[in-house]
Amino acid sequence: MQRTSQFNQRLPLRKAVGTVLYFVFLAAVLVGIVGLLVLLTQILIQGVPWLSWHFISGFPSRHAEEAGLLSALAGTIWLMILTAAFTVPLGVGAAIYLEEYAPRNWVTNLIEINLSNLAGVPSIVYGMLGLAVFVQFLSLGRTLMAGAMTLALLVLPIVILASREAIRAVPDSHRQAAFALGADKWQVIRGVVLPSSMPGILTGTILAMSRAIGEAAPVLAISALVYLTFVPTSPLDRFTVLPIQIFNWVSRPQDDFRGLAAAAIIVLLVILLTMNSLAILLRDRFQVKADD
Repeated sequence: MQRTSQFNQRLPLRKAVGTVLYFVFLAAVLVGIVGLLVLLTQILIQGVPWLSWHFISGFPSRHAEEAGLLSALAGTIWLMILTAAFTVPLGVGAAIYLEEYAPRNWVTNLIEINLSNLAGVPSIVYGMLGLAVFVQFLSLGRTLMAGAMTLALLVLPIVILASREAIRAVPDSHRQAAFALGADKWQVIRGVVLPSSMPGILTGTILAMSRAIGEAAPVLAISALVYLTFVPTSPLDRFTVLPIQIFNWVSRPQDDFRGLAAAAIIVLLVILLTMNSLAILLRDRFQVKADD
């Protein structure tokens, strides 16, 4: 009885502490949201007046009123397509092997530790690695292919980790039911595991591509171009991307170029939201099939 009374006596204090912590955490969330809204508002105010068809279809120029971002926009689209082509098959294949085929031993544990560590390596390290391996050692030059391979290394751990978690979340009873019907290992993976885990795999891919599209440091190490007056037409062409073009305009002393940078940020956000929307639609479609 005495312990119960002591516990009840502290109940108002615990409620007060809980209320204070609630408002502290709410304020922490609001700081991030308000800061983001202020930043987006400033970008829209500065960038919308500079948005035009000439801005989308024109090439960079030393004169702000004549500048455009076509070469950077085309390079970004090329780079994302090639990066996804390298990353998704390798990432999903590695996740399937590690979860469904690989034995549980010290080698597997070492791979898992390295994957977790690689996901936190600074992006500039991957840029230097890509410069040494793809540009110089493999003699690919400062091309889209070298840039896509570098970004693939950057985001591959994210895709592998997310895909492994999605595959691991598939109930083992589904596998056993498929085996009971006479399916072999690959038929179970192809017909049961992958359809059920596809929403989680697509979520990981969304996160990986979202990180890749905004990276400037590794691409700057590979491309080193901020002024390009042609559109890449093959994976072996030189290129530049929107983050590098934005960085170049922001670093210029004229205020007009800051407006161009804000307009380019808006275009980059539109591309990012379009990619995410398409991936979310595909994820929801696979989720419906998995539930059925």
